[in-house]
Amino acid sequence: MKGLYVLKEKRIYKRELPLWGSLLAAVLLAGCITLLALWCQPNALRTVLAGFKAQPLLIVLNALPIGLLLLAFAFLFRNVFYSGALVNFFVCALSLANRVKIEVRDEPVFPRDFSLLREVGSAIQSYDIRYPVKAIAVVVLTTALLIGLGVLFPSRPVSFAALKAKLTKRDTVAVFPGRCWPERIVGAVLSFGVLTALIFTVYASNTLYNSFRVSNAYYVPSVFNELGFPYCFCHQFTTYPVDRPEGFSKSEAAGWETGGQTGLGKDVSVILVMNEAFSDLTDQPMFNWTEETDPLPHLHALQKDPHALSGHIVVPGFAGGTANTEFDVLTGMQTNALSVTATSAMRVVNRNLDSLFRVFGADGYRTSFYHPGDAWFYNRENVYRWLGAEHEVFAKDMKNLEYKGRWVTDDYMAGLIEEEFETAVSEGRPLFNYTTTIQNHMSYTADKYGEGYVFPPVSTTADISPETRSMLEVYTEGVRDADAMLGRLTAYFAEREEPVVLVFYGDHLPYLGDNQKGYAELESEVSIPENEREDILCSYKTPYVLWANDAAADTLNWNEAVAALDLPEDGVLSASFLGSVLLDLTGRAGESPWFDFLSSLRRIAPVVQKKTYILADGSVLPQRILNEQTDEASMELKDAVRKWRCWSYYKLKYADVG
Repeated sequence: MKGLYVLKEKRIYKRELPLWGSLLAAVLLAGCITLLALWCQPNALRTVLAGFKAQPLLIVLNALPIGLLLLAFAFLFRNVFYSGALVNFFVCALSLANRVKIEVRDEPVFPRDFSLLREVGSAIQSYDIRYPVKAIAVVVLTTALLIGLGVLFPSRPVSFAALKAKLTKRDTVAVFPGRCWPERIVGAVLSFGVLTALIFTVYASNTLYNSFRVSNAYYVPSVFNELGFPYCFCHQFTTYPVDRPEGFSKSEAAGWETGGQTGLGKDVSVILVMNEAFSDLTDQPMFNWTEETDPLPHLHALQKDPHALSGHIVVPGFAGGTANTEFDVLTGMQTNALSVTATSAMRVVNRNLDSLFRVFGADGYRTSFYHPGDAWFYNRENVYRWLGAEHEVFAKDMKNLEYKGRWVTDDYMAGLIEEEFETAVSEGRPLFNYTTTIQNHMSYTADKYGEGYVFPPVSTTADISPETRSMLEVYTEGVRDADAMLGRLTAYFAEREEPVVLVFYGDHLPYLGDNQKGYAELESEVSIPENEREDILCSYKTPYVLWANDAAADTLNWNEAVAALDLPEDGVLSASFLGSVLLDLTGRAGESPWFDFLSSLRRIAPVVQKKTYILADGSVLPQRILNEQTDEASMELKDAVRKWRCWSYYKLKYADVG
């Protein structure tokens, strides 16, 4: 019997890989699977490897998570080849999915996509997808090969008992390892633990991620292709977070979505122009202008127009974050409330959302978004589809682009808006259009509009350096052109018999040098700490004007409609509330439960910015003081803000929007 047992034992273990063999196989497999995953990317493998040769750390960063996954499953399966088969199939399938997604939507695969599998299934039907059959076949065949090798070459189990026997010099042959589940579980847990720790430390490092040279750091698909899908995918686990609000209840938030009736509003075309870095900085007292040199004559004229509303919106960021302002205005959510860490609102959107596009679209409007930039920037081409825009037009879609320097001009965009309006009229539909301009984008250097361009001088009472003076002259030239765009559009729509409401505003204040150099030399409040300012939110305020032509003023019963808005006397609003003002003004109260809620909230606190509230009576209320207050008004505000945050989270994560 003993001899038979030995024979049986030899028959079972004669092909087992020793520990060193399994480890060697794991290292080789990790390298091969990494290469295969990189080969599955849209770009050529030789191009990727050339980049890795110049930046060899990328080799480790791409192979390490694959190696740790392989090791974890090797412990569980007690077979390095079975583990390799699973990891190979999983990683390469993700890389292939990334390839397909980039090709059809110009967006890579992110970890958060796992929460959208149902949406992915329905979305696939709307695309003409060309699957990479050759690559799929290679992945399937290599997976099958690894399974076959696993049958022939199992791994020798790691046994604590055998290790102890070896250390105590006992007869290790007498120690039969069995299934060794404790050892296998410990090994797998340790491997997964190390991988998790690396994802939240090394792979989470933006400093490391941004240190690698890429052709275009703003074009995320290109970054994925150049730095490697495995590394970039792991890095994305900790980017663009959306924090779950305290006390969030999915069922409670779902109940808020009920109600709403389309068709209540008046058919007035609505045009929103968000002008790049548009501000009234030049209205500050340190500037010397005459009537002839005023860079904002049309804005100033409209501020006195009986059919116009004006004031300032409080935007999410300072000197940048254009897309975040777009997000806040169009959705009514707040970028700054999505997470305690910095995030990009457009990057957290990955599903259909309620927006102004959907409200106006449901009422039969032609809806469109125009931007003279790249469609991939901030993932706009996908986000605006999710927001419900019927038409998206980017620089690649525009004909005979007109430039000033290297930027598409505001005047050209005004012409496109006029053409889009006429298209809507020819269709017998009112228009809802959102246009984001680009001409006055930084940097404000003397060569912005080409060598030899002569800028009108800027006169100030402040003693400013030549560098700051040059920045201000360049920036102010862009402001003049923005104001001219405003003047052109109001003149055009004033002559139209169709009712039109035009809203014109800035996305953020301009960037005037590191450490707010230009603002400091101008002695502007923007350059000093918030708690030392007279206007605590001055660095986030941009001007807006909401103007109605005569036909719209008559259609809306302007005076009565404006009075019903209950706007604050100074006209200061959070950007997130601008949409609810438009809907109320055009008679759409009752069409959207979400925007109706925002209308009620802005009547309590017209401005909510991070940890600062400005109440309807104009008083400023810091969050720390609000937290301590228990009176009825304070509790109402706290409850409303909590509802805002929870409802926003529900929309971003769960709401089923058609």
